[in-house]
Amino acid sequence: MMSQEEIHDKINHASEAQQSWSETEVYKRADILHEWAEQLVERKDHIGEVISKEVGKNLASAVKEVVRTADLIRYTAEEGCRIHSEMLKGDSSRGGSSSKLAMVEQEPLGVVLAISPFNYPVNLAASKIAPALISGNVVVFKPASQGALSGQLMIEALLETNLPSDTIQFVSGKGSEIGDFLVTHPNIDMITFTGSTETGQDISQKAKMIPVVLELGGKDPAIVLEDAELDLAAEHIVSGTYSYSGQRCTAIKRVLVADTIANDLTEKIKRKVEDLSVGSPEENATVTPLINNDAADFVQHLIDDALEKGAELITGNRREDNLVYPTLLDHVNSDMDVAWDEPFGPVLPIIRIKEKEDFVSLSNQSEYGLQASIFTKDVQKAREIATKLDVGSVQMNAKTERGPDHFPFIGAKNSGLGSQGIRRSIESMTRDKLFVLNL
Repeated sequence: MMSQEEIHDKINHASEAQQSWSETEVYKRADILHEWAEQLVERKDHIGEVISKEVGKNLASAVKEVVRTADLIRYTAEEGCRIHSEMLKGDSSRGGSSSKLAMVEQEPLGVVLAISPFNYPVNLAASKIAPALISGNVVVFKPASQGALSGQLMIEALLETNLPSDTIQFVSGKGSEIGDFLVTHPNIDMITFTGSTETGQDISQKAKMIPVVLELGGKDPAIVLEDAELDLAAEHIVSGTYSYSGQRCTAIKRVLVADTIANDLTEKIKRKVEDLSVGSPEENATVTPLINNDAADFVQHLIDDALEKGAELITGNRREDNLVYPTLLDHVNSDMDVAWDEPFGPVLPIIRIKEKEDFVSLSNQSEYGLQASIFTKDVQKAREIATKLDVGSVQMNAKTERGPDHFPFIGAKNSGLGSQGIRRSIESMTRDKLFVLNL
């Protein structure tokens, strides 16, 4: 837990180091990122164990997160070396002169404030830090309070490389106590944040004129049409909903299914849900305790509210402290909170659709617009629906998910601001600078 005075000093140290780092050749910056990736792989078991114990992720998934992060860092290093300047020739017909020649270069923004969430404390941190470093920025890294130990181990691995120590600054503390100080500090030049929509909106308002990239909440629907392959749909829906107990912005959080096939799909989902392993992270269970009791209380509220308003409990609704067993609700309607609120937990509402227009209208009524899945054998039909959905990305016949890491990752409406994905992230942390030659 750091004081504002300590954080002020760290930001200033980063700012002072930025010029030197930006002048370091890009291939040398890339070499450091490759070294970082190797350090993470060497420590994957230890860091994975800490992730598992700190945020309740099953051990196998936690180790996999570290390995995936190393791959992301390597790709970022290579992609950063492929971003080049461009030349533009003047044109007298467009208010210029053919004697002018412009060189457009990308400059780093300066000091990037990277704020990561608890659920992927290494991967979603490195997805901000690596693009910032390869593009010549320095970083002030603020992990979530739960996830800070994992984040610290990740930074320790980075500091085992030849990276100048002031280039990365680790700060910790409660967001409620140091958040405003960080996002309004005059030496912060860009903010990249993953977390709740409420916090993201607050950051956006307080950041004023500096660039902001926000990755926020979601209420991702799985749209299941009459011609869908139901076994495939059920498999992806269950995996997309309940892995890591649903604590993912990209988790499937509601099923919109054609009424004529709803009974069959619900039965298939039920059987798969009841086969899920539930328990401790050390046992590699799929459904593990939620991050805290407040999170479990909120999920329980959504379940209770739905049942009081007439939803049918198919399976689940069992709780032990902050361990909520996977819960499936049928006959959910628009009057129930679970139809609209992001649970960030292992509960799935099934909403039966009788009119085909309601697939799109109900999806778009949500304040969120992160992702959607469409299950159908008809590519054209999926394409027609996808073009009408107010979301950043649409999966056909597969669960919603973040990767691959080099694909653009986009949120519409209250799900985010700006675009991520390795190349997009690098570009978001640079600005164009024009140098004009008058010949």
